[in-house]
Amino acid sequence: MSELYRLAEEHEELRAAVRSLAEKEIAPYAADVDEQERYPTEARDALTKAGFAAVHIPEAYGGQGADAIATDIVIEEVARVCASSSLIPAVNKLGTMNIILGGSEELKKKVLGDVAAGSMASYALSEREAGSDPASMRTRAVKDGNTWVLNGTKCWITNAAMSDWFTVMAVTDPDAPSPARGISAFAVHKDDPGFVVGPKERKLGIKGSPTNEIYFENCTIPEDRIIGEPGQGLKLAFTTLDHTRHSIGAQALGIAQGALDAAVAYAKERKQFGKAIADFQAIQFMLADMAMKVEAARHLVYAAAAKVERGEPDASFASSAAKTFASDAAMEITTDAVQIFGGAGYTRDFPVERMMRDAKITQIYEGTNQIQRLVMARSLLK
Repeated sequence: MSELYRLAEEHEELRAAVRSLAEKEIAPYAADVDEQERYPTEARDALTKAGFAAVHIPEAYGGQGADAIATDIVIEEVARVCASSSLIPAVNKLGTMNIILGGSEELKKKVLGDVAAGSMASYALSEREAGSDPASMRTRAVKDGNTWVLNGTKCWITNAAMSDWFTVMAVTDPDAPSPARGISAFAVHKDDPGFVVGPKERKLGIKGSPTNEIYFENCTIPEDRIIGEPGQGLKLAFTTLDHTRHSIGAQALGIAQGALDAAVAYAKERKQFGKAIADFQAIQFMLADMAMKVEAARHLVYAAAAKVERGEPDASFASSAAKTFASDAAMEITTDAVQIFGGAGYTRDFPVERMMRDAKITQIYEGTNQIQRLVMARSLLK
């Protein structure tokens, strides 16, 4: 009974290893990464060297074969010190999950092997006019002999400027009975002719992770780069998001934990009226509420990861719930952390203002929290 409702020992050992690496090799650069809006090369190199940049990739393709909870722990612990850096393992999973779920064996060996060896992957679903409504996308892919030719634009592509591989959704049958059944998925490499990375977005947070538009100008790829069968793209996309939305919950959880840790430490040190502000009940109640939300988010994220891994019927609900709750909690917790720091928290001399800015995107990407509530409601009412 002592092991009831408890993470496995290997998960806790993994947490300790990632936390040590993050504090020594990622945290010292986090403020500069944000200030200079530069890619966290130190984090990429450290994570790749340690085998943490894409832990989800199966061992058969050179990866660690980590389960969903282990992958979330990696993302969480990196996000605790630098949200931008946590998008390295998070987006590598997002960018390759379609291939894991539906790719041919040859495509898996090629792409997953590359990413396991240190290449980066991104995911290209969104368009300016097709954000929460992906079935209305305009990017097209046309079969031409033994190749596919892609034309169109994708936006909000995380880590686009640093990635080697892209999972891309495009319409292959505009006359399909329903738009969703006319979309297919493809693996595109940065060196494919006709592929162009556009300008970088100027963002509120996660400034160390470049977000770009990408363009397909008669981009030509081999026919075997289709992922699954024609028309399976959107189905694969939604299944992929079930596998990755809880990982955004893990990122939000890590940001929240980092803000809580900083707030506790500051409250113990900061003195007002002759004593530490941690001695005041108003501050104690704020810290208690922050910690309660962190703990609730952690259990929900891990439970969702396990449900998705096992393929349980309510996995989609659980993944959306984990993402929504954890990201809402992270926004509340980081805001409260800034409040505890007072005027100091509003300056860039302390990390909590960065954490507050970084937390906001977790309520938006991989499906806004409003869309997540629709997913959950439909799951309940179907």
